[in-house]
Amino acid sequence: MEIFIVSVFVLGYLAITLEHSLKIDKLIPALIMMALAWAGIAFGLDNFTTWFDSHNSTLVEGFKSLPLEGHHDSKHAWFEGTLLHHFGKTCEILIFLVGAMTIVEITDHFNGFQTIKRIVKTNKKSTLLWIVCILGFILSAIIDNLTATIVLITILRKIVKDTNLRMWYAGMIIIAANAGGAWSPIGDVTTTMLWMGDKVTAMALITKLLLPSLVCMIIPTLIASFLPTFKGNIEASDDNEKISKHGTKMLIIGLGMIVFVPIFKTVTHLPPYVGMMLSLGIVSLVAEFLSNREFSMTAIEEHDHVHGPTFKALSKIEMPSILFFLGILMTVAALESLGLIFMFGNNIVESGLNLDFFVVLLGAGSAVIDNVPLVAASMGMFQAETDASIWHFIAYAAGTGGSMLIIGSAAGVVAMGMEKISFFWYFKKISWLALLGYLAGTGVFLIFQ
Repeated sequence: MEIFIVSVFVLGYLAITLEHSLKIDKLIPALIMMALAWAGIAFGLDNFTTWFDSHNSTLVEGFKSLPLEGHHDSKHAWFEGTLLHHFGKTCEILIFLVGAMTIVEITDHFNGFQTIKRIVKTNKKSTLLWIVCILGFILSAIIDNLTATIVLITILRKIVKDTNLRMWYAGMIIIAANAGGAWSPIGDVTTTMLWMGDKVTAMALITKLLLPSLVCMIIPTLIASFLPTFKGNIEASDDNEKISKHGTKMLIIGLGMIVFVPIFKTVTHLPPYVGMMLSLGIVSLVAEFLSNREFSMTAIEEHDHVHGPTFKALSKIEMPSILFFLGILMTVAALESLGLIFMFGNNIVESGLNLDFFVVLLGAGSAVIDNVPLVAASMGMFQAETDASIWHFIAYAAGTGGSMLIIGSAAGVVAMGMEKISFFWYFKKISWLALLGYLAGTGVFLIFQ
């Protein structure tokens, strides 16, 4: 049955990586392989000889000799407890992401990001490059790299008319956003996973990864600024978009409440999703208050008052991405539960393979395979204390390594869809810049670890 489960895992990932060729949304194979993996465990439970205790991060002693059911320490009891445990931990991440996405959508409802757009005013291509990359680096650390990419590309569409030039900017935004997300506990799904899994603390993550991530962004941006593509001026564009009087206010409140989440966790020691729900509640309260103040007879006639900003924001949440993460995380959890990942990690450690070299390869692998399952697998692979150097290195490698291919990160995939960037165009034009940034940041991390 282990062969069946691993085969489901491999075939599922193959379908995910070939999403565009197969013309099947990656959500579908993710959910199918999750269900089949746990069904395989359920059917073959009596034949498994090992089981991984997720609570204590060790194998269950004497699992082979345990009764199948009818006892509090039976195989069925371990199966049900482990499944519930992993589902609970996965839902913590998903609820956290839903909260963050909703806050961003509420902010956008009031055209809050117009404030950022007003800052980005220049005719020089190289100057605009530095502005969008720095904004991508900062915003991704605050809201997350996916959202930062969407926001900046949306702004770019109104600034840069040349489609080819905009593709170049989008490619550089991917590098900057992934670098910015790597050093923040809320900047990337993988760093959030490590943070919520108590592998890293927020302050240690920032301290250890800020400089390597900054180098990872600066080196490609500096090189790109000397390329012919970014020489000269861009054609000015007209801006006729309506500016909301509450836009700046909601931007400050929205981003401020997201930044508040790590502080809340540190003070209360509660899971991050609790703080995110508090932040969402406060932002929603302010949004509803401002909306009620703006009611008019026209709005009433159009029934706009029936659904407030929060309802509208929730309707725009990218649920396919949420369910994709559910499928991925629960599938990896199935492999972890059988002890396969644990034993693989032990074999790597016992083989004497340099762990730094292994993590570098893991980062390169995240360019081909989604970094979420790679980090999820590594969390079950290594048994190191909180804030151990390897966790910080994994966070950096998985977060920035995905920039080397456009399909290697959520930011890349969304940019691919928004600007119709082909895989091979990105590979030819941007991948080498991302590689140089990744290696430069790796060198800085290894020097100062």
